[in-house]
Amino acid sequence: MTDGPRQRSSTAGSKDGAGGKESGGDGGGVALKKEIGLVSACGIIVGNIIGSGIFVSPKGVMENASSVGIALIVWIITGIITAIGALCYAELGVTIPKSGGDYSYVKDIFGGLAGFLRLWIAVLVIYPTNQAVIALTFSNYVLQPLFPTCFPPENGLRLLAAVCLLLLTWVNCSSVRWATRVQDIFTAGKLLALALIIIMGIVQICKGEYYWLEPANAFEPFKDYDVGLIALAFLQGSFAYGGWNFLNYVTEELVDPYVNLPRAIYISIPLVTFVYVFANIAYVTAMTPQELLASNAVAVTFGEKLLGVMAWIMPISVALSTFGGVNGSLFTSSRLFFAGAREGHLPSLLAMIHVKRCTPIPALLFTCLSTLLMLCTSDMYTLINYVGFINYLFYGVTVAGQIVLRIKQPDMHRPIKISLIWPVIYLIFWAFLLIFSLYSEPVVCGIGLAIMLTGVPVYFLGVYWDNKPQCFDAFVDSSPHVQKCKKKKDCIV
Repeated sequence: MTDGPRQRSSTAGSKDGAGGKESGGDGGGVALKKEIGLVSACGIIVGNIIGSGIFVSPKGVMENASSVGIALIVWIITGIITAIGALCYAELGVTIPKSGGDYSYVKDIFGGLAGFLRLWIAVLVIYPTNQAVIALTFSNYVLQPLFPTCFPPENGLRLLAAVCLLLLTWVNCSSVRWATRVQDIFTAGKLLALALIIIMGIVQICKGEYYWLEPANAFEPFKDYDVGLIALAFLQGSFAYGGWNFLNYVTEELVDPYVNLPRAIYISIPLVTFVYVFANIAYVTAMTPQELLASNAVAVTFGEKLLGVMAWIMPISVALSTFGGVNGSLFTSSRLFFAGAREGHLPSLLAMIHVKRCTPIPALLFTCLSTLLMLCTSDMYTLINYVGFINYLFYGVTVAGQIVLRIKQPDMHRPIKISLIWPVIYLIFWAFLLIFSLYSEPVVCGIGLAIMLTGVPVYFLGVYWDNKPQCFDAFVDSSPHVQKCKKKKDCIV
């Protein structure tokens, strides 16, 4: 690790027109290009939130809510809380207008160690495992029709997932515009599929198929209500909205971020909440709660019941949705690693930008490689369980940072300034879920904390230690990949 990335000003300055305006703040260098408009910004948020979950397994919320009515209330409340969190991030995003999202905010507000730990857990586990799981879900739904009577072979699933990752990495390396177009198209595709589900639900209601939506039946528990289980339903509902903060990772690439960042949030979060709630309403017009809980792929079962010979639309929709999800995650996570390298928290190689394409190619390749390595392990899902708690922990830390920043720098320019009642409401809900998580799964949360804390010695050795031996920095700077990139004049640090 190095003390910070360097800039090659002479070449960069001549290429500034190709690279767009300098958004990193140092001036005179090639920077990430501002190519993400409002539509693409909405596509990033919606595309990252709506993965395969709403198609495959909304049963987690239903199972713990114990009734249809409580499950729908959970979806609505978690959507509202997500919107509140997104509002807090909108203020932070235009107050600290840097790519990197919560990593950048935590680092600037609480210091380098806190920011590094956020980055460390994301690099080590969160993004590689999440991307690997989404890619495997994609390959499973593509291959399943070829193996109607059995499960697809494990090696085939992993190979197709790897092809998906490599293809989308190439697209993201080639052009920001290509990557955002892919995101726009596949987000539109998944919204059309969900619109079909919602329309079919409306048709069912018009036919009188709304037994489980009548208040007397909606709140009839299929098992005894339990406060702990309802809290777990809220936790799972919150995870289903995961990805709402991803646009903040690419702030520097937004066209007019002071306008488009909050506007994209105002459009996307209510849209996703509407889709989640009404898709779940549609499901219970065709299935009983017991049938929904017994299904491993709710949308597929729904399609089989109502679409007849067109039932193949649903598995294809899941595959397309997950393909777009992989693209969105690659796009945003690479910017997080790029931001970390630029701040000196990761090797400076990852802070390079292609002069002509204005894409962070080394960061994208690193993201792809780490995800491919995760495809080779069988412990991905276990790791996700361990660090899911930490990921949620940092959401609250970031929102708390908004309050701290208001106190420390009350006169700081804030293009958006929301009432402090909103972060307080978010933190109360966040604390409730966090305490419940610690109570219900102390071992899992403890292991997650331990994984995060392994970053402490790495931070002090690699970042905080200023007087490193020359051989340490020389080893990083003499990397053959760095030298090759510099000689070809294809990248800039």
